[in-house]
Amino acid sequence: MTSTINPETLSGERIEELQQIAGDHMFMHAVQINDWRGNLKVYVRGEGVWVETADGQRHLDAMAGLWYKSAGYGRTEIADAVYAQMTAIDSPPAGSSTIPQIELAGKVAELYPDHGARSFFVSGGSEAVETAVKMAKKYQIINGKAGAYKVLSRRYSYHGGTAMSVSLGGSPAADPMGPLMPGAIHVTNWDSYRLPYAGDPVDVAIKCANEFETVIKHQGAETVAAIIAEPVSAAAGIQVPPAEYWQRLREIADQYGVILIADEVITGFGRTGEYFAPMNWGVQPDITTVAKAITSGYAPLGAAVATKKIADAFIGGAGETFKHLITFGGHPVAAAAALANLNIFEREDLVGNSKRMGNYLFEQLQSLFSHKIVGDVRGGLGLLAAVELVADRESKTPFPASAGLAKKLPKMLFDRDMVSFRAGDVISICPPLSINKDEIDFIVNAIDGALSELEDELGI
Repeated sequence: MTSTINPETLSGERIEELQQIAGDHMFMHAVQINDWRGNLKVYVRGEGVWVETADGQRHLDAMAGLWYKSAGYGRTEIADAVYAQMTAIDSPPAGSSTIPQIELAGKVAELYPDHGARSFFVSGGSEAVETAVKMAKKYQIINGKAGAYKVLSRRYSYHGGTAMSVSLGGSPAADPMGPLMPGAIHVTNWDSYRLPYAGDPVDVAIKCANEFETVIKHQGAETVAAIIAEPVSAAAGIQVPPAEYWQRLREIADQYGVILIADEVITGFGRTGEYFAPMNWGVQPDITTVAKAITSGYAPLGAAVATKKIADAFIGGAGETFKHLITFGGHPVAAAAALANLNIFEREDLVGNSKRMGNYLFEQLQSLFSHKIVGDVRGGLGLLAAVELVADRESKTPFPASAGLAKKLPKMLFDRDMVSFRAGDVISICPPLSINKDEIDFIVNAIDGALSELEDELGI
């Protein structure tokens, strides 16, 4: 068995061999083994928004990998930057740094609204969240709130797969197992389609935000370290809040001396048409978690980005030191990939394209209301959208689990050459930021065709 193979030489026999090895020895993340064993999709190349399987099938990736392939596939200049760094010095002695790590910290600060920001680099999103929460707690200790250990988050939000991060939000997708982190308290999440309360959407959004204040008052502000929230809740089905929601969160955090953390592992670096999502609403969080798009997935990297106010608290003596260490956090090779990636972002105006193509995508998706099972279309904030399917549009009644949408729809879309691992009651759409109008039309047409097939199967 060879360790590497030119994709063009893959035979049916070799593909079968790979399927056997995978079926016997691999875990696929968050997927039941019996659902893919023997028919695992194996991809061998990609270009732009397109990917190709080992048997030569070509598909449009409507989810940008796992929400991250923002610059698109096949960016050889990122590969070249990785190779150059790896052959120069792949990693330095402990306690030192390399040029791309330093330059990346400066670049992130340049793009971040607070240009005095400081980045703590890690290996991915879960580590970024762990780091941000730990940083918030240490900041409170340094500033005289030694008992501030509680972290407030929103029900069903997703903040990672590690032991602490699964405590935040309690999303079933994170498979939380007790005991959870002490002090993790959940409040109502924002839902634009099924408003949590009756009333005007803006008033309801403010009421949802005010639940954080209610908890802070009840628990005691001196015990609360931080609030953490996704600017747009992807796990809850791409829920875009009105500007007043995040503006109110900022007011509450300031009033009670609580750190406001924006989890931008998905939304950071252009996904919403701005480099950072709260910029859409004129809000500056205290700490921002990023990953995924910072390298467009070409290398594993994440960061907790702290404003100058937060970061400066850690300058001083031993007591102010942020005693936190991730062995491969901000690896020089990953930092080189990030710099090359962000250079593409600027050269090709991918953030601007996200805004323009996001508006076009949202407009084109409106045509899907011709299907009786389409209850809602969400988006309009960059290239992040969703189509929610319901059994009854008037009552917004969801399909029962027995309808099997989560298994049926991905296959129906795949048969139309579109890849979407997030298709069921909600079809999430998160393509590379490099997408064009023709490719957006391809996505909408594929969904349209799949919905017609689904309706036929369901007898609607």
